[in-house]
Amino acid sequence: MDFVSSRVITADITRLVDFYERVTKVPATWGHKEFAEIRTGSGTLAIGSTNTVPLFAPGSAEPAANRTVILEFLVDDVDSVYEDLKEIVTDFVNEPTTMPWGNRALLFRDPDGNLVNFFTPVTPEAKEKFGR
Repeated sequence: MDFVSSRVITADITRLVDFYERVTKVPATWGHKEFAEIRTGSGTLAIGSTNTVPLFAPGSAEPAANRTVILEFLVDDVDSVYEDLKEIVTDFVNEPTTMPWGNRALLFRDPDGNLVNFFTPVTPEAKEKFGR
């Protein structure tokens, strides 16, 4: 089995895709007007409109209701990225902070309120874990 992607459901797909294109600097691949993907070298963030939910199971997903998942992206220099994101992100949860497990992390919310973590490994153990 291979983990392929995480999917976010949104009521405003254009706004959310634009946000993720801007913060990741990765252009989206649109599979349909109701579905797009931000593909990175190690994973994919899929973004679907609320119109896709009934195709799976009506009422099974609700946009802007997440309070348990954090979408995480490995970046080369989280402090530098933080400075760039100040022009894009309006809801920072914290500034870059070194975590006990060796990553320097920046937590913010996307326009739908989903938590996003951009992080850089900074300790030798964390760098080794992520091949840095």
